[in-house]
Amino acid sequence: MDLSGMTRAEKLSALRAALAAQGVDGFLVPRSDEYLGEYVPPSGERLAWLTGFTGSAGIAIVLADRAALFIDGRYTTQAALQTDPALWERRHLIDEPPARWLGEHAAGKRIGYDPWLHAEGELNRLSEAGVQLVPLDANPLDGIWADRPAPPTASAYPQPIAFAGQESLAKREAIAAQLRAAGQEAVVLADPHSVAWLLNLRGGDLAHTPLALGFALLRYDGSVDLIMEAEKLTPETRMHLGNAVVVQGRETLPALLETFAGRTVRLDPDNTPAWFAARLREAGATVAKAEDPVRLPRAKKNEAERAGFRAAHKRDAVAMARFLHWFQNEAPKGGLTEVSVADQLLAFRAMAPEFRAESFPAIAGAGENGAIVHYRATPESHRAVKPDECFLIDSGAQYEDGTTDITRTLWTGPGAPPAALKRHYTLVLMGHVALARQNFPEGVCGAHLDAIARAPLWREGLDYDHGTGHGVGSVLSVHEGPVSISRAAKPVPLAEGMVLSDEPGYYREGAYGIRIENLLLVQPAEPAGERRKFLGFETLTLAPYDRRLIDLDLLDGPSRAWIDAYQARVLEEVGPLLEPVVAAWLRAACAPL
Repeated sequence: MDLSGMTRAEKLSALRAALAAQGVDGFLVPRSDEYLGEYVPPSGERLAWLTGFTGSAGIAIVLADRAALFIDGRYTTQAALQTDPALWERRHLIDEPPARWLGEHAAGKRIGYDPWLHAEGELNRLSEAGVQLVPLDANPLDGIWADRPAPPTASAYPQPIAFAGQESLAKREAIAAQLRAAGQEAVVLADPHSVAWLLNLRGGDLAHTPLALGFALLRYDGSVDLIMEAEKLTPETRMHLGNAVVVQGRETLPALLETFAGRTVRLDPDNTPAWFAARLREAGATVAKAEDPVRLPRAKKNEAERAGFRAAHKRDAVAMARFLHWFQNEAPKGGLTEVSVADQLLAFRAMAPEFRAESFPAIAGAGENGAIVHYRATPESHRAVKPDECFLIDSGAQYEDGTTDITRTLWTGPGAPPAALKRHYTLVLMGHVALARQNFPEGVCGAHLDAIARAPLWREGLDYDHGTGHGVGSVLSVHEGPVSISRAAKPVPLAEGMVLSDEPGYYREGAYGIRIENLLLVQPAEPAGERRKFLGFETLTLAPYDRRLIDLDLLDGPSRAWIDAYQARVLEEVGPLLEPVVAAWLRAACAPL
């Protein structure tokens, strides 16, 4: 029976029937696929197919008599627009966690899950709810998703050493030395970002992150079993990988893991599908739970990667200058839409030969849509950009040598913005600048810095419901762990070479959203600390702020001085790369406040 034309109610009903047939009382439907990443290919969009919610984070729980969708504060408004309240209860992922909901509504019941789609750490937390978690051999949702797309099979390709900065062999040996020191036979690398960094490999399986999806087992001697479809690997790529990397199909995984009987294998319990730990234990292996050893080295960019970031951001700055000049001229006339604005920015970026893709779907929110933190305009659902309103554009690019992410909040004109909007914008800007200016001793974590960006808002009883900053990968995911700037962040000290975003915001539901974002590179501070090493930030992003939205009477002196110096740098570095008319606009935009 072809079920591709099912309504959302029919999908939910069919899933419940499938659960009853498998003898379970409920089922977990996460946003992730088997790689547990933020972005998934169309074949992994199970949560969106079932609920209608298209955000990049969340989980649904389906019981026989009720169903709930759990999302964080970024997606509260989006979930309300995309899901049917008659079918789905909407719950805050942090304030009303799934484990609590399960304890209240499913205590003692058998709750099924797909062991490929959940990390063991996550399942352990859910089991505290007093339910019996039951791994299912086949995902019942896949059985009713009749027109599910096939998994992607784009070609993998080598990342040039000029951009990677270090040969794969050296990376493998450094991680293998950790395994030898710990007496571990191998480590399971289930995160494709770790596989990509370790092997200097990139691919096209995802629309915005240049990954070749696959798993890897790195052994204590530096050799690797790469679990990836053979058709993804061209002769050139196989030559790049070398003889120490053995390519095997996913069907070989069970037998491969059985060879570790009696040996110790490391895996990250929070970033590896639970299937791996269960199969290793069944084989008689000892599972050593520890963080993916590639995550931290990957976050500390080497000199070549830092140079790539700088080059990519200067290139991106040219596109942004052209875009901001164009927007300031066109927005007051009317006739623009959220989609047409995002398309124009993409066109400016695509003028660079090194451009590969957007690093995420652009967030282009006019007026009240800007208050939806991760809003996405589509040709089917978007609105006009009107004169005299606030417009938020959050976007980024993947270039061959670096990844960008920038947010600017703009005034469409031609009139003057209201005083309340200028006040809120300036408070956000002051927090943004305060973080960028901050030096800190080595050992400080992102959670320690989060309040600095919020302080101007807090003084007026205002806040925002998302983290202040996330890590950024080098020609990898625009959102990269383990470091972040957030109250909810794990205590990972910031270290030289890490790249993070600086993006405080303020959102007035039904009116406007404000967010200002630059990317920052952690560098040794100047002046150096007296008794211990101090770190600071180099701002990578090069684009002016909308001076029409700045309340100069509210702006403090240090922020004003920093903005003037920053925009003078923007003009100096970007101006010579622009055509005369845009360069003239940039001179005016970057003039001292």
